[in-house]
Formats: sequence, structure tokens, C-alpha cells
Amino acid sequence: MARVVVVVPCYNEAARLPREAFEGFRLPGHELSFLFVDDGSTDATGALLTAMVEGNPSFDMLALEQNSGKGEAVRQGMLRAVSEGADFVAFWDADLATPLLELSRFVPRLAEDPARLVVMGARVRLLGREIERRFYRHVYGRAFATAVSRMLALSVYDTQCGAKLFRAGPELDHVLAEPFLSRWIFDVEILARLVAVTADATPDLSERIFEVPLRVWKDVAGSKVRTTDALRAVQQLAQIGLRYRAALSARHSGS
Repeated sequence: MARVVVVVPCYNEAARLPREAFEGFRLPGHELSFLFVDDGSTDATGALLTAMVEGNPSFDMLALEQNSGKGEAVRQGMLRAVSEGADFVAFWDADLATPLLELSRFVPRLAEDPARLVVMGARVRLLGREIERRFYRHVYGRAFATAVSRMLALSVYDTQCGAKLFRAGPELDHVLAEPFLSRWIFDVEILARLVAVTADATPDLSERIFEVPLRVWKDVAGSKVRTTDALRAVQQLAQIGLRYRAALSARHSGS
């Protein structure tokens, strides 16, 4: 039985956080808890989370003094989860665009292979799946994922899905050691840091990351990602490439 902690970054989510869905979710065969990180919210998010945590031993809360961005909220939450003995640590978008039921599919994929480091959700439009995504975001996402794949020399389909599960261990410790460059595309930097720390490891990193095509994903109204963020993401992608240039160059030369 694994101890699974799900970190949920929250910034002004009082009107969107589906409290009942979190309270009603179970993960049979595992010890599950949720850590809600209030990223300096200015609405009633703090009060809502406080009410949720009171009397619920499976809920915990971490309140950041000021808004630091989703990446730092996730990092602080994951550091806390690891320090408290989690075996697997996930981060999950507060609006549950990815339903919690998908976590039931992630955990076995991570548990079945001790060498596997990450299981990531992928928003793939397949028959029999319910992937509701705005057309322009889908097109941009495909272009962005292609650029990331080329930069990292990893055939990753979807870097930005807000549902990921990690194995606690030295690799994750390395990933979380320092703040991320980007507030929004920190997911890419996580992969870049894994490239750096697993450069000489066997099996190769491409065999240690597993993408799960989601059965359901819905573009929930009220997203804080704006059109200008897409332009900023391109700039930040270049900065990440420069920061990890040595490790990425070594990977390209070996691929």
C-alpha cells in the first residue's frame, strides 16, 4: 500500500473548487490525502480550505503568505508531502478539469515499474474519450508540445496537463531543490531537470515516464491562463533551454 499525497494549488478558487468531489473520492488499497496550497488568494479560498480541512484527517492545507505562481505553490506542496513521508506525490488542478477518478489509473502505472518516475495525463482526442478543449488551445498545445519534444529529445505528447504523479526519491528531490524559472510552464522545467539528473541512468528517461491518455478532460470556465501567457510561455521555454543547455545538448548527442 502506497502513501499517495495529491497537491492541489489554489489561487482564488473559492467559486470553482468542487468541494464535494474531493470529499467523496477514495483510492482503495492506498493511503490517500490531499494537500491544498493557498497561493496567497485574495478571495474566500483560504476560508473555504480551512473549513474543508477541519475535521477531515485526509485533508491538509499550506498557506503561502503571498501569490508566488502555480509552479512555486506546487513545489512547496510537493516538498511538504515528501518531507512527511509520501511514496507517490501528485499535483492536480483545483477545478478538476481532469477528474480525480483518473488518479485510479495513474497509481497502478507508477506502482507496476519501480524504475518509473512519472505518470502524466495526456489530453488525446480519441474515439470513446471526452476531451473538451477549445480549438485554439488544442492547436497551440500541439505546437508547444512539439517544440518541447524537440528541445528535450523526448516524445512527450502533453506537457501542460495539470495532472501528474511522481515517485518520491532522489530524482524528485533534485527536481524540487530550487524554485522554477517559470510560474506557468514549470512542467517543462520538471522534465528538463529530470533529463539532467538521469543523464547516465539506465533505463533511459524516455522509458521512465509514462503518459496516460485521459478518458475525460473538460476546459472549465474561469481559467487564469490568458492569450498573453501563451506568448510568454514561448519566451520562458527559450530560457529553460538555455538554463539546461548542457544536459539537453548531451541528450541530443546521445539520441
